[in-house]
Amino acid sequence: MDVLLATIIFIVSYLFIMTDKINRAIVALSGGTLLLLTGIFTTQDIFTEYIDWATIALLFSMMVLISITEKTGLFTFIAIRFAQRVGGRPIPLLVGVGVLTAVGSAMLDNVTTVLIFVPILLRITKLLNIPSFPYLLMIIFSSNIGGAATLIGDPPNIMIGQAVEHLTFLSFFIHVGPIALIMFLTMILFIYLCFRKTLSSSVIDARELEKMDAAAHLHKTPMLYKSISVLILTITGFLLHAFVHIDLTAIALAGALLLLFLTQDELEAERVFEKVEWVTLFFFVGLFTLVGGLQEVGVIDELARAIVLTTDGDYVNTTLLVLWVSGIFSGIVDNIPFVAAMIPVVQEFESYGMVYLDPIWWALSLGACLGGNATLIGSSANVVVAGLAERSGDRISFVRFMLFGVPIVLLSLVISTIYIYLRYLLPYISQL
Repeated sequence: MDVLLATIIFIVSYLFIMTDKINRAIVALSGGTLLLLTGIFTTQDIFTEYIDWATIALLFSMMVLISITEKTGLFTFIAIRFAQRVGGRPIPLLVGVGVLTAVGSAMLDNVTTVLIFVPILLRITKLLNIPSFPYLLMIIFSSNIGGAATLIGDPPNIMIGQAVEHLTFLSFFIHVGPIALIMFLTMILFIYLCFRKTLSSSVIDARELEKMDAAAHLHKTPMLYKSISVLILTITGFLLHAFVHIDLTAIALAGALLLLFLTQDELEAERVFEKVEWVTLFFFVGLFTLVGGLQEVGVIDELARAIVLTTDGDYVNTTLLVLWVSGIFSGIVDNIPFVAAMIPVVQEFESYGMVYLDPIWWALSLGACLGGNATLIGSSANVVVAGLAERSGDRISFVRFMLFGVPIVLLSLVISTIYIYLRYLLPYISQL
C-alpha cells in the first residue's frame, strides 16, 4: 500500500510541476507533506536522511554572491558594451550573446545568468528593431550547454556533485567541458544556418544603442571591487577544491558570508536576502522529500533493477541507456526532479557489480543538461526565459521552440554517445 501511495503522490506532483499552473515549490512541498501525513516516513527521516542540505546551502550561497554583484551593474555594463562593440550587427550580436551566456552559465549558474541577460537583450533587440526569438533561443541553448560544463553551472550537476564526493569542480570541467564546447560550437552553427537569412535582411538602426551610456550602469563603488574579488576567490576555491580538501559548500558559504560582511555598510543583508530565489530553494526541499518517499518504499531499488535487467547488466549498454533516457525525459519534464530521482538509481547500480560508475554519472549529467533544450519546460532556465519574454510581449510558442529544441537535443545525444563511447567505454572494453 505504501508503494502505491508514494508512487501516486510522486506522479501527481510531477504532473502539476510539468503544467506549471501552480507554483512548483508549493506542489513539491505539498507532495512531501502528503507523504508525511500518510506515515510513509517521519519528519526526522526527511531532515536527516533525504534532504540534501549541502546542495541547498551551495545554491543559497551562489544566489547571495550574484545578488550582491548584480547591484553593482557589472553584468548590465558588460552586455551593453558588447552590443555597442559589434555595432548592433545581428549575427555578431547573436554569437556574442551565446558566448556571454555560456560563459556566465558555466561560472555562475544558468538560471542566474538568464535572469541577468534576458531583460537587457530584449531591450537591445527592441532598440535595433530585430526579432528577439533567435536571441532568446540562443540564450536558452547556451545556458543549458554552458551550464553542463561545470559543477555549479546547472542544478543537476550540483546535485550529482554533492551526491558523489570525488566528482569535483575540476572533474566536471575536464570530463564534461570538452563535449559542452563541441556542442556549443555545433549549436552556434545550427542557429546561424536557421536564421542567417532573417537576420541578414534585418535593417537595423543602432543610433539608440550607441546613445546608451554603459558606464552609467556601472557603480564604481568599493562594493564593485569587493564583489569581483570575492567571486574570483570563490571560483578559485572551487577549482582547488580537490587539492585543499575543503568541501564545495563550505567554500561557497565562506565566499557568500565574506561578501556580506565586506558590503554591509553599502548594502543591507535584508535587501540581499530579498533577492535570493527562495521559491527555487523550497522547491528543492520539497523535491528531495518526494524522491525520499520513493527511496523509503523501495521504488528506487526496483527502477535500478529494471534498468539492469533491460541491459542484462551490460556496463556499456547501461551507460548509454542512462544517457538517452536522461536526455529524452529531461526534455519532457524538468531535469531537476528527474535527476533527483535518478541519483539513487545510479548509486544502486553498485550493488549489481558496477564498481566504476563515473561514465554513468557523466552520461546522466550530459543527458539531463543537454536534454533540457528540447522543450520550454525542460529546464528551470527555459521556464525563466519564457516567463521574462512573455512579460515583455515576446511570447515564445511551445511548439515553435520544439521545432528547434528537439533537433538540437537529438544531435546532442548522438554526439554525446560518440564522446562517451570513445573516451570511456571503448578503453573499458579493451581492458576486458
